[in-house]
Amino acid sequence: MSAEKETGKTAAEEYTIKFIPPQGGDVRSIRLPKNLLKYGIVSLLAGALLFVGAFSYAVYSTFVNRNGAAEIEDLRQVNSIQQEQLLQLAKKANSLQEEMNQLKKLEEDIRRLSGAQPMQEKKAEDANNSGDNAAVDPATHNGQGGPLNAPTVQNVSDTLALVEAGLAQRRESLTALKEELSQRQEKLGLPLGGVSLPGSTTPSIWPARGVVSSPYGLRWNGSDFHPGIDIANDMGTPILAAADGVVRVAGWNDGGYGNMVDIDHGNGLMTRYGHAMQVAVTAGQHVRRGQVIAYMGSTGFSTGPHVHYEVRINGQAVNPSTYLP
Repeated sequence: MSAEKETGKTAAEEYTIKFIPPQGGDVRSIRLPKNLLKYGIVSLLAGALLFVGAFSYAVYSTFVNRNGAAEIEDLRQVNSIQQEQLLQLAKKANSLQEEMNQLKKLEEDIRRLSGAQPMQEKKAEDANNSGDNAAVDPATHNGQGGPLNAPTVQNVSDTLALVEAGLAQRRESLTALKEELSQRQEKLGLPLGGVSLPGSTTPSIWPARGVVSSPYGLRWNGSDFHPGIDIANDMGTPILAAADGVVRVAGWNDGGYGNMVDIDHGNGLMTRYGHAMQVAVTAGQHVRRGQVIAYMGSTGFSTGPHVHYEVRINGQAVNPSTYLP
C-alpha cells in the first residue's frame, strides 16, 4: 500500500491512497481531499479526547458515589446504634422510675402499719388517695393516651432528674420516719395537703376528679415519653380550667389529643386538656379557674375515658404535679 501526493493543482487539493496486492493483481486507489483528511484526523483526535474525558469522569463519579454511599451507610448504622442505646437508657430510666414508685408505696405501707405520721407530700400520683377521688375505682378507670413521642435525650434526662429528686426526697422522708419510730411517737393523723400557689393565673387545682392512670414521664417500658398526666373517670365527667386565662385552642387536634382545649395563662404559661368528649368553650374566650371547659371522653389516641392534662412553660412540657395541691 502506498500514498502519493499528485502534482499540480490536484496535488495541492487531494491525496491518493493506493492498495497494492502482495502477489500482483489490480491496484486500487482512494482519493481523499486534503481538507477532508485534515478534518478527519482532527475529529478522531477530538473523539479520542472526549472518550478519555468521559471515561475518567465516569470512573471518578463511581468512586465518589461509592464513598458517599459508604459514608451514608456508616452514619445510618451509627444513628441506629445511638437510637438503640437511647431506648435502652430510656428503659432503665423507666425501670428506676417504677422502683421509686414502689419504694414510695412501701414507705406508705410502713407508715400506715406503724402508725407513723403520713408522708408530707401530695403529688399527682396520689390522686387515687385523695378525698375527692375516694369513690373512683382505679380498676375500672384506667384510660390512658396522649401523643406518641419517641424518647429523646432531653426526655430521658428529665426523667432521670425526676428520679434523682425523688431519691433525695425518699432519703429525707425515710430518715424522718426512722427518727419518728425510734422515739415511738404516736400518729398525729392530720391530713396534709399541698399548698396552692398564689395568683389566679397559676394552675393550682385538679382539672378533673378521677384517678391518675398514667403519670408524667417515661412509660410502657421506656418506649414512650408522656408529657402530661392522665386522670381517668366516667365519660362526661366535667373538666375544669386550672387557672384564669384565655382559650387559644378549642376543638379537634390531629396530633393524638382528640378534642382539645389550650388555655393561655400569660407569662409563657399554658395548660392543655385532651381527649374530651365535648368542648364547652371557644377560642378567644376568657375563662376563670374552676370553670367547666370540656367533658371527659376518649377521643384521639386514647384507651378509655380520661383527660390528658399538660402544663407548658414557653412551649416546653413540665411535670404538672408540681402545680397540683
